[in-house]
Amino acid sequence: MTDRRRAAAVIIRDGHVLMVRERGRGPSGRHDGHEYWTLPGGGIEPGETAEQAVLREVAEEAGLAGRSVRHLYDAPHPAGWTSCFAVEVGPGEPRLGVDPGLDCDCPRMTGLSWVPLPRSSASAGLMVPVLLMATPEGPPGLTS
Repeated sequence: MTDRRRAAAVIIRDGHVLMVRERGRGPSGRHDGHEYWTLPGGGIEPGETAEQAVLREVAEEAGLAGRSVRHLYDAPHPAGWTSCFAVEVGPGEPRLGVDPGLDCDCPRMTGLSWVPLPRSSASAGLMVPVLLMATPEGPPGLTS
């Protein structure tokens, strides 16, 4: 994990959380490596608050306008310590954006998915993943 600070959005509709499907860098240096899903979010720019950053990232990555933000928790992430916010968005369906800071012509973000959320218990509410990794076949012994 780096010293970089990030902000991420927890956007929930009907028991599902919005996640951005991305590709990591592969051996070629292009974004054709491992597939993973992460909450919409990214780095906090100089002079920007975490709240401002999460609203900007939601607009850039998912094409949604945030109406309100509320801090939920801080979590470790491979790209930096992340402040996660509940974000209420306006009406409409998300649409995949582009990463303006990308230094190559290959897409890192490849899709948006509404991922079902499990409940931990009646009192604890929904369990929100910060990062999900794809595996080709799954770990040995895992059944689907």
